[in-house]
Amino acid sequence: MARGKLRVYLGAAPGVGKTYAMLGEGHRRLDRGTDIVVGVVECHERPLTEAMLEGLEVVPRRELEYRGHTFTEMDVDAVLARKPRQALVDELAHTNVPGSRNEKRWQDVEELLDAGINVITTVNIQHLESLNDAVESITGVKQHETIPDAVVRRADQIELVDMSPEALRRRLAHGNVYPPEKIDAALANYFRPGNLTALRELALLWVADRVEEGLKKYRADHEIDESWPARERVVVAITGGPEGETVIRRAARIAARGAGGELLAVHVTRSDGLTGASPTELARHRQLIESLGGTYHQVVGDDVPEALLEFARGVNASQLVLGSSRRRTWQQFFGRGVASVLTPMSGDIDVHIVTHEAVGQGRFPTRRRTLSRRRLWASWILAFVGPPLLTFVLDLTRDLHSLPTQMMLFLTLAVGNALLGGLAPAVVAAVIGSLFLNFFFTPPFHTFTIAQPENAFAIGIFVVVSLAVASFVDLAARRTLQAARARAEADTLSTLAGSVLRGERGVSALLERVRETFAMSSVALLERPDENSPWQCVSSVGPDPALQPQASDVDVAVTDNLVLALRGRVLEASDRRVLEAFAAHAAVVLERQRLTTEARSARQLAEANRIRTALLAAVSHDLRTPVAGVKASVGSLRQPDLKLSEADRQELLAGIEESADKLDRLIANLLDMSRVQAGAVTPLLRDASVEEVVGAALLGSNHVPVKLTLPEGLPPVRVDAGLVERSLANVIENAVRHTPPGAQVVVSASSLKDRVELRVIDRGPGVPDESKERIFEPFQRTGDAPDGTGVGLGLAVARGFAEILGGSLTAEDTPGGGLTMVLSLPAGGAS
Repeated sequence: MARGKLRVYLGAAPGVGKTYAMLGEGHRRLDRGTDIVVGVVECHERPLTEAMLEGLEVVPRRELEYRGHTFTEMDVDAVLARKPRQALVDELAHTNVPGSRNEKRWQDVEELLDAGINVITTVNIQHLESLNDAVESITGVKQHETIPDAVVRRADQIELVDMSPEALRRRLAHGNVYPPEKIDAALANYFRPGNLTALRELALLWVADRVEEGLKKYRADHEIDESWPARERVVVAITGGPEGETVIRRAARIAARGAGGELLAVHVTRSDGLTGASPTELARHRQLIESLGGTYHQVVGDDVPEALLEFARGVNASQLVLGSSRRRTWQQFFGRGVASVLTPMSGDIDVHIVTHEAVGQGRFPTRRRTLSRRRLWASWILAFVGPPLLTFVLDLTRDLHSLPTQMMLFLTLAVGNALLGGLAPAVVAAVIGSLFLNFFFTPPFHTFTIAQPENAFAIGIFVVVSLAVASFVDLAARRTLQAARARAEADTLSTLAGSVLRGERGVSALLERVRETFAMSSVALLERPDENSPWQCVSSVGPDPALQPQASDVDVAVTDNLVLALRGRVLEASDRRVLEAFAAHAAVVLERQRLTTEARSARQLAEANRIRTALLAAVSHDLRTPVAGVKASVGSLRQPDLKLSEADRQELLAGIEESADKLDRLIANLLDMSRVQAGAVTPLLRDASVEEVVGAALLGSNHVPVKLTLPEGLPPVRVDAGLVERSLANVIENAVRHTPPGAQVVVSASSLKDRVELRVIDRGPGVPDESKERIFEPFQRTGDAPDGTGVGLGLAVARGFAEILGGSLTAEDTPGGGLTMVLSLPAGGAS
C-alpha cells in the first residue's frame, strides 16, 4: 500500500489563519469530489473557523477520562475504519491526553499516512524542536509541545501562511483570535510587534531552507551537475583601481534585477603579505558595497582568475562581474588580462566585462616579492631550449641573415629571459647563445675556432652587452617591485594616519585590517598590568588567536606590557616595519577608547552639574506656586477680623494640604533626579510581591480613578520597594493627568520569563513615536500640559529608578488610543 501524502500549513504565530486555510482547502477538494473527512479541528471558539466546518464530514472524537475530567481527542481508529481519501488534522504538535493511542498527534498522523490516507495539517513555527530555544529567547515563553523537525521536513508540501505583525495585532484587537478578556494580555505579551516580526522571520527562513533542500534533492535525484541558481547571486571582482565604483554599481544593478538577488564583492590578495592595491581605495569601495546592500570578502590567492572562480563557485554564484583590462595594447603581448583568462574557465557562470574610463590607460604590475614557480620554470626552460630553437630557425634561413643580425636576435632572447625570470636565466641564455653563435654562425663553421679577429671581438661584445642589458633589466624590475612595495606601504601608512586623525576605527576593526593586509589567520592584542602578571587578550579577530606572545608566529612589542600577536605564517623582516606601525596604531586606538570612556564619565558628572543648575532656573515658578497658595491660605486663617464659616476654614486647610503635597512631590522629584544623575542611588534589593509595590504606590491616592487587574500566581520582584513605589507613583500620576474625565487608568501585571511587567494604561491623547523617548528626558512636558502641572521630572525619575533596579521603563501605544507605560522588573524568588 502506498504511503499517504502530507501537506502542512505552517504559521509564524497563532491566529494567522492556518486552520482557516486548511478548511478552505478541504472545501475545494470536496467540491472536486474528493472523499474527505475532518479528523480533528480546534476552533478555539472562533466563529469564522466554526463556520468553515459546515458542509464537511466530521469524525466524532474519542472521550477520555483523566484526573476526574473528561477530554476529547482524535479517534484514530474511527478515521482508519472510515478510510477516507483525505483527512484534515489540526495542530500537529498537540500532546494527547494520557491514555490515548499515541503520546503525540503527529504520531497519530503517521499511522494515517502509513494506512495510505492523505493528511492536511497545521503547525506553528514555535513548535519545531530546533527552534524551541530561539523562540523562548525571543518571546520568553517556553513551548512544551514540540515536534521533531524531520516530521515536518518529510512533508510532501509545506505552505507558509503569512500575515504581517500589524495585521495580526488588528485581528486580535477585533476579537477574531481570543475572547475580549484575553486580548490586552495577549497584545502586551506574546503578540508584541517585535516578537511577531522575529517569529515571522524564523518561519520565512525555515521555509526558504526547506525549499533549497528540495531543489538540491531534485538535482541529486536527476543527476544534474550544472548550476541551477534559483536566485541571482552576483560576485563582483574589485582591484582597488579607478574602475571600482563603476564596476560595483553595475554589479548592483544586475543583482537588483531579480527578487532576492545578492551582491558579493571579492578582492584577491597575494599570499605573501601586503597587497598592491591601495588600502584607501579598497576601504572606499568596501563602504560603497555595504551601502548598496552587498557584502565584502577578501581571499588569498596567487592565481587571481582561479581564486575568483573558486570563490564564485563556493558561493553558488550565477554571475561574475569584472572591469575591462587597463592594460595598453602593447602590454597585452606580455600577459593576458584576468578577464581573458577567466572567461573560458567560467563554465556555467556568466561573466560580465564592464567598460570604464580607465580602459587602455595602462596599469603596472602589483608588488611581488618573489617570482612565481611557474614563471621561474618557464625562464629556465627558455634559457636552455630557446638558443637551440633559435639556432635551428636561423640555420634554415642562413642566407637571409648576417652575423650582426643573428647576434641581435640572441641578445633579444637573453633580454627576454631577464624580463621573465631575472638575471640568472638571462646569464645562462647569453652564455649558451654565445656558444651557438660561435659554433654555427662564425667561420669556420661547426667548430669553436674563430678565424677572423673581428668575429671574436663581436662575440665578446655580444656576451658583455647581453650580461649588461640583462643586469640592467633585472635591476629595473627589482626597482619597480621595490617602488610598488614602497607605494603599498605608503598607502597603508597613509590610511592608518588618516584614521588616527579622524578617530574612525576601533581596535577590532584595526586588527581585522592587519589580518587582511598580511594574510594572517588570526590577530590578537595582548596586555598585562605588569611584568609579573599573565597576559590578557584585549581584543582579537580570526579563529584560535594566540593568548601569549610565544604562542604566535609573529609578535610585535608595542611596550613591555602590550604586544600584537599574529598567527598564520612567519613574516619577512621587510614586512615588520609596516606591522610595527599597525601595532603603534593599535596602542593609540586602545588608549583613545579608554580616554573616551573616561571622558564619558566626565560628561556624566558635567551633565549632573548642569541638571542641578537647570533645576534652580526651571522650578522657580513651580516652587513659588504652592508656597504662594499656602501663604495665602494661612494669611486668611490668621486674620482676626475675617469671619469664616467652618466650611471655609476646611476648604482653606484642604488647600494648604494640597499645596504642601505638591511641594513635597516636587522637592522629592528634584532630589531624586539629582541623585539619579549623580549616581548616588544605592538600592536595597529584596523580594517583594507585586501587590505590595502597587498598593504602596497607590497609597494616599484613593481618589485617583485607577483599575487594578493583577492575576494570581505572579512571582515576586527583586527590587528596592521604596524606589519602585516612587517610580510607579510617578507613572500613574502622569497617566491620570492625561486621562480624560470618565475614563480609567488601568494597572495590569504579567510575568514573562525572568521578568515581571507592570503596565499603566491610559486613554489620553497618546504620544507620537518620535517623542516616545524624549518624554523621559528631564524638564520635558508634552505640548498640551498646562503650566503648573510639574517640571517634567516624573517620568525621568521613574526611568532612572527602573534602570538602577535592573529594569526598564518604555512607552507603547494603547490599542484604541492612549499611552501604555511598561515597567519591566527582574523577577525574584530564584534563591
